[in-house]
Amino acid sequence: MKPLSDRDKKLLALWAVVVMGAVYFWPSSTDTDTVGAVQSVELTEKRVARLRRLAAAAPGRQEILRKVSDELVKREKGLIVAETAPQAQAQLLQIVRRVAQAQQPALVFKGTEFASPRPLGQSYGEVVMTVSMDAGIEQVINFLADIGNQVELISVSDLQMTQVTGKQKLVPVRVTFTGIVPRKLAPERKGGQAF
Repeated sequence: MKPLSDRDKKLLALWAVVVMGAVYFWPSSTDTDTVGAVQSVELTEKRVARLRRLAAAAPGRQEILRKVSDELVKREKGLIVAETAPQAQAQLLQIVRRVAQAQQPALVFKGTEFASPRPLGQSYGEVVMTVSMDAGIEQVINFLADIGNQVELISVSDLQMTQVTGKQKLVPVRVTFTGIVPRKLAPERKGGQAF
């Protein structure tokens, strides 16, 4: 690269003076320069105060976020995790059967029906299963209480009882259980309705 000549140095210095003069004498958007300077100082002070408040609140917000994240992890441990919806339905059946077998005397299902998985909000889905059985009213109450005490996120969404039959006073019961699964197992139909 060639060194600058004296003529080029003078033109560069003149150009710098012109640019600085243009910046210095450029008209401001306010009526007077003093008002503009005062307004910019006030705005800057307000911005600094706002940024200080935000910075002071950041540790508290991070603590709240950490607590909420921990709570979410703890609650999501109860999700029925499977690779496919039929596997999730099988796990739901297995859990409900395990609780039914633990009853005294053990409950025996007469029939089992599965509904299509459906979305539950934006992040989760649900698998649905209905079982039918004949049991004493005390057995039904104990069974439902034990289902609610399971680690998995299972709930009773429908309960139907009919009249007592026979000398043993057994009640025909249909119970619909819902298990919470990851959203990927409950896709939506193209029309927006769940399967």
